Amino acid sequence: MPAEQPTILATSGGFKPGVRTRLEFARLIHHAADLSGVSGRAPRVTYLGTASGDQRWFSAEIDEAARVAGFDFSHLNLFTMPNHPDPEAHLLEQDVVWVGGGSVVNLLAVWRAHGLDSVLHRVWQHGVVLAGVSAGSICWYRGGTTDSFGPELRAVTNGLAFLPFANGVHYDSEERRRPLVHRLVADGTLGETHCTDDGVGLVYHGTELVEAVTEVRGKGAYIVTAETDASGAKAASEKRLEPRFLG
Repeated sequence: MPAEQPTILATSGGFKPGVRTRLEFARLIHHAADLSGVSGRAPRVTYLGTASGDQRWFSAEIDEAARVAGFDFSHLNLFTMPNHPDPEAHLLEQDVVWVGGGSVVNLLAVWRAHGLDSVLHRVWQHGVVLAGVSAGSICWYRGGTTDSFGPELRAVTNGLAFLPFANGVHYDSEERRRPLVHRLVADGTLGETHCTDDGVGLVYHGTELVEAVTEVRGKGAYIVTAETDASGAKAASEKRLEPRFLG
């Protein structure tokens, strides 16, 4: 069941500790299903764990979380080969594609090797909701900040660019994220950058940011842009957005 328009939910959240399982889906993942408009049946959600190498142990954890949530859940694995003969056909059957965290640099390289960058663009245009956390958030943008190369955060600038902005994740929980975003925006490495505290997601219809939402009260979203001061020097300017609580 396609959404009414191309939709992306880019987040720094989506999971929480479970009661009888180690993990459960938090409100952001449920909101992705809501955005698809599905009703009268279980939401069809597929998980892409490319950024962490399709770890089978984690797949088992989220399979349990999906059972608790009542989702019709599946995986698109690319290691060691795609587990579906036609990945595009599989993705077009879904209501939501949720992309997990890990290395966004490796994710982008593997997706491009398999032609999944073009496939996902067509799936998005068809109305399947694209969503994810951390690397699974940054991938939809032009770029952002990443620890894919090592402990020191660096810029990544070759994202899929479905959204014409950059993305900053874990904005409140990793102390080096915010100052690096500000520096990269000020020096022009990144353009306008949309950032999320942990537990926050950004909803886009087409390429328009329409809403910030959160599964944790008190958290924020931010838009960082470059401004020129009276001396002609570039500096970053940050605007906070107050998310709607999903409760």
